[in-house]
Amino acid sequence: DLQSRRSIIQGIDSEDHYQILKCMVPQAELHGYSTNLRSLTQGKATFNAAFSSFKAVPNNLQASLINVD
Repeated sequence: DLQSRRSIIQGIDSEDHYQILKCMVPQAELHGYSTNLRSLTQGKATFNAAFSSFKAVPNNLQASLINVD
């Protein structure tokens, strides 16, 4: 699910019987993520989000943002 949200996976750690993914994901792509995550994991997974930095929007998305009617 994260790959479809333009994420960049920075690492995967294990802690006890948990897997911890560290990713960079555009904030716009996180809309509805908690619902999808709960559905994918039968309600067992959680996530935390924190602002990191601003990045340029990819060219293919810039056109769709500019041409909003």
